[in-house]
Amino acid sequence: MDHFMKRAVQIAADNVREGGGPFGAVLVKNNEIVAEGVNELHKKYDVSGHAELIAIRKAQAQYQTHDLSGYTMYASGEPCPMCLTSMYYVGITDVYYCASIEDAAEVGMGASKVIYHDLGKPNEERTLVMKHMPLDETLENPMKMWEQRHENG
Repeated sequence: MDHFMKRAVQIAADNVREGGGPFGAVLVKNNEIVAEGVNELHKKYDVSGHAELIAIRKAQAQYQTHDLSGYTMYASGEPCPMCLTSMYYVGITDVYYCASIEDAAEVGMGASKVIYHDLGKPNEERTLVMKHMPLDETLENPMKMWEQRHENG
């Protein structure tokens, strides 16, 4: 196990000792740690307080960027769907993890496994019901406004 993964596991273990969740993440660029995060959702009642998201937020704030292409994420646990999606959005393409979602489910943390399974279903078969409501044409269209703003530079 390399030193970045050891660090992710170490901060996860420290977090458990301090009453937090068993997840730590280390974001690396050019063989250097850029940001770290630990699971804070149980401490701060913030569902997005996952280790990977915290590390991403720190890096984005520090470098004032939405593009983290070329960065590598080391996570003590397999990223949940929310964290994985965030990594796609910021351009992270390499992720290493220790504990699998199956390992997490075995200790009572099975939400990721359930959500990954649910996301594989067509919309109409998912647990979370999503219903499309087309935009009322009497309202401003935020998507068109954004498009026009970016076309006009």
